[in-house]
Amino acid sequence: MATVKKTIDVDVPVAVAYNQWTQFETFPEFMNGVEAVEQIDETGLHFSTNVGGVKREYDAQIIEQIPDSLVSWASVNGPRNGGAVSFEALEPSRTRVDVEIVWEPEGLAEKAGSALGVDGMRVGADLDKFKKFIEAQGHATGAWRGTVSGGDVEDTGGHRDGGVAGAGI
Repeated sequence: MATVKKTIDVDVPVAVAYNQWTQFETFPEFMNGVEAVEQIDETGLHFSTNVGGVKREYDAQIIEQIPDSLVSWASVNGPRNGGAVSFEALEPSRTRVDVEIVWEPEGLAEKAGSALGVDGMRVGADLDKFKKFIEAQGHATGAWRGTVSGGDVEDTGGHRDGGVAGAGI
């Protein structure tokens, strides 16, 4: 298994950064290689990716979600991956976003790319794009304020905005 850890500070309040991250269907706007994300249910997501010409589809489940604090997930089929994104308010309008992704490189190209740190560079570039995206918007495109523990929804946290729940990569 390969592990990538990256951090970025964004100039928006913690709730704005967190709420945007829960809008999975916007991932293709700032994540290279993610072609589409579909919300299956409150904790299930279907990903369509194309990385280096290799197309994959897989499902992931949100394992833990705490508003303004944490989102963690694990794939349930397809390429093995999982991780967590945490959010920390640094100032009223500044947030630290920490990403940790654990994944199983498949094939020679992915194993070589991981060994050379290409996966870390890609996650860093995606976080840079997230920063530009959310700072340009200044507000989230939607929100889901529910709590998930052990893969089960504990608190719906009120209504959904944007028609998307959960949290993402």
